[in-house]
Amino acid sequence: METIKVRNKRQQLWFDIKQSKHLYVLMAPFAILFFTFTIIPVFMSIGISFTNYNMLQTPKFIGLTNYMKLLLEDDVFIIAIKNTLILAVVTGPVSYLLAFVFAWLINELPKYLRAFMTLVFYAPSISGNAYLMWLIIFSGDAHGYLNGFLLKYGFISQPMQWLQNPDTILPVVIIVQLWLGLGVSFLAFSAGLKNVDKTLYEAAAIDGVRNRWQELWHITLPSMKPQLLFGAVMQITTSLSIAEVSMQLVGFPSIQYAGHTIVTHLIDYGTVRFDLGYASAIATILFLLMIGTNLLVRKILRRVGD
Repeated sequence: METIKVRNKRQQLWFDIKQSKHLYVLMAPFAILFFTFTIIPVFMSIGISFTNYNMLQTPKFIGLTNYMKLLLEDDVFIIAIKNTLILAVVTGPVSYLLAFVFAWLINELPKYLRAFMTLVFYAPSISGNAYLMWLIIFSGDAHGYLNGFLLKYGFISQPMQWLQNPDTILPVVIIVQLWLGLGVSFLAFSAGLKNVDKTLYEAAAIDGVRNRWQELWHITLPSMKPQLLFGAVMQITTSLSIAEVSMQLVGFPSIQYAGHTIVTHLIDYGTVRFDLGYASAIATILFLLMIGTNLLVRKILRRVGD
């Protein structure tokens, strides 16, 4: 009986594939590229993480040595984990909420003003010179905008070295990352808000929904679950892979590793020292961290609107 059921399922699957063969043909180029340049490298990296490999010699299997060294002996990696988690906990949820709030507010504006404000919020995420402005703002001399303002109004007596002081490096990176992190999620939320069926609000009003907050919780958010999930995945990925902001603002490596993250540690071993086995172990831990966080967020988002 079980054999017949399995056979019927296979026949149904094959029939569905033949019925939708043109869709699979259209999807094939992307699927091939994704499998070749994403799936295969991930599994190769996991395999290399159990070896001693420097690109010049044949990989030598060493078991869990890279992971033991990484977690028990590498003090800089522990600093990188701490910094990455702080950045993820602060910038991830805050950027996510800000992106939704701004998208929700801007969605109520007139068409042309809405388009302009969308450009304003999205532009920083694609700007190549975004860091230049922040380098001027946090410049360590009296001509830096922030130092100039604080000196003028007597908040400080001498210029602060914002980008060289270990106590201020991480807050500066957080501020800049919050500014840069609105782009993609903001666009996804804006699209989701535009696609909410307006008749649902009319039906909800008849059923007793009386204010915007009730509409938001019972109508808007449940209708936007795909966009909410996409935005969450993007924010998690971005917040756990912060590197460019730190490298551009506070150098590589930063003073006392105050701006060091898992990805900058990966770059150090992967592209500077060429210890690819060790770098692959770092990448694998980061990969597992991202997967676990994404699963947790998916579980939380399923309850939205319940």
